[in-house]
Amino acid sequence: MFRTELRRRRTATGMSLEELSRRAHYSKGYLSKVENGTKPATPEVARACDAALDAQGELATLVRTDTLASRNDVPTEPTTDEQEIWLMGLTPNGETGFVGLDRRTVLSLSAFSLLEIGDPHTSPRTREVAPALAGFRAQLGGLRSLGQHTAPSMVFPVAVSLANALRQLTASASPSERPETLRLAARFAEYAGWMAQESGDDRRALWWTDTAVAMAREGGDRNMGEYALVRRALITMYDHDGLGTLELARHAQRDPSISARVRGLAAKREAQGHALAGDPLSCERALERARILLASDPDGATGPEVLGSSHVGDPVGVARGWCLVDLGRAEEAARLLDRECAALPMNATRARARFGVRRALAHALSGEVDHACALTEELLDEGAGSDSATVRVDLRRLHQTLNRHHGHTPVRELSPRLLTVLHGV
Repeated sequence: MFRTELRRRRTATGMSLEELSRRAHYSKGYLSKVENGTKPATPEVARACDAALDAQGELATLVRTDTLASRNDVPTEPTTDEQEIWLMGLTPNGETGFVGLDRRTVLSLSAFSLLEIGDPHTSPRTREVAPALAGFRAQLGGLRSLGQHTAPSMVFPVAVSLANALRQLTASASPSERPETLRLAARFAEYAGWMAQESGDDRRALWWTDTAVAMAREGGDRNMGEYALVRRALITMYDHDGLGTLELARHAQRDPSISARVRGLAAKREAQGHALAGDPLSCERALERARILLASDPDGATGPEVLGSSHVGDPVGVARGWCLVDLGRAEEAARLLDRECAALPMNATRARARFGVRRALAHALSGEVDHACALTEELLDEGAGSDSATVRVDLRRLHQTLNRHHGHTPVRELSPRLLTVLHGV
């Protein structure tokens, strides 16, 4: 269906294969094989042809993957039989790691007595915890800053330890202070989930995000539950599942009583889902809705407990550039991301890497191979992708795009460095 519709639209507009090749930045021979059915059409080439022929997403939908994510669209609260006990190990060389065990396993191993965990139903003496909460809140701000410059696998155990320390503190908090303590613990748990995803462990990321939802709900905060859907949508987005991303992002916006910031972040994620699905009009509507919602809640973007990134001045602007790449409008994406990346603060190391790689990808897709290689060299010099599983997703796509020009000298020289990062060396 795609190849037939591609040929029909191209001939109807009087566009030659050579002109389509120039606009879509794919070789004439390759596009000819796609039209003849001897080469399959990938979602990326479909989006590029869609943009070249101004098909408004109709071509892209013909090669869309209609398999929804297997994950549930609503976070589930961890049960007491799931990974309720986390054991931290320390190797002789100082490396740390966590192993999750359910309570039944721990009990069968008599680990309670060995680890001196004690009876979870024992009620400690009630005391004032406000001074401790101020310290933990400051540590959350410091941890988020540390996460911009340090490998997520190193930040993850710190976030887990602080989340569990706060959960223990709730046992001795007064009834009036207990909800605030739980909400702060939930924020540490959510950040642990993000660091787990950045480390490449989606299963652990989902578990800690769901744990954050459970603690936040107990603390009277319903925003975290909807924000967890936004986080899950991020995982489906990196799996290139546009429909799954849309389903989760829309679900997160269904309740108007949820904070405008969370609904704005969900609308931004919805736009990215529309881009993956090849629907530019719906993408633009979602971006505009995100801009209005985020602008209506300026206080929601301040403080250490802010949900979502606090290092990007214009989250909708960089999201639009991101979406344009997936919509096949590479030249427009490159111009926009040039401007948006220049505005990112220097201390936003992880954000600069994430959007910088997508900027290089936009230039590569638009045929500016030399410039894309130069941008990638700069990013690799700064360590982009070496410790981020999500950044490596775009680096892999960038490597595949540049390899279409494998005979080009800058590409040949850059390829070994890219492969080193992609293989986690």
